[in-house]
Amino acid sequence: MKKIAAPIFVAAAVTSSGCGGSDALSTQAVESNVAEEAPQIPELIGAWKHSNPNSAENYQQATITADTITIEWVADGGATTSIYWVGTFEAPTEASGAFMSKRDAAATDTALLASTEDTKKFAYKGEATSFKVSALGTTTTVDLEKK
Repeated sequence: MKKIAAPIFVAAAVTSSGCGGSDALSTQAVESNVAEEAPQIPELIGAWKHSNPNSAENYQQATITADTITIEWVADGGATTSIYWVGTFEAPTEASGAFMSKRDAAATDTALLASTEDTKKFAYKGEATSFKVSALGTTTTVDLEKK
């Protein structure tokens, strides 16, 4: 027991004493890391793909422009696509959070697999965007990552 406890106490003492290093240096290192990792407003424009699909053959993909989001169901490994959502939005101004999209009824009313919600909430953090999908009484969260 003494053989196991001794190294633990030594490690704890070395860690708490800082190994004789300067507090100023460690503070500078922490501040430097914080400055380098400052959150950025997400760049949403581009092509996105479902990052957590149940199958490589069937998933969702999105195309986002400066003010429009188009989401499609993809089947047969990409051979078949169906509209799920077409909507407008205002670009986010914060590094993480959420934004709302308003459905383009003219683009989705005749699409059999399209959402009929008037608005859809999208969350974003870092390199991922997510939203909830409801179909046939089941709701799931879809996570999208840039292609």
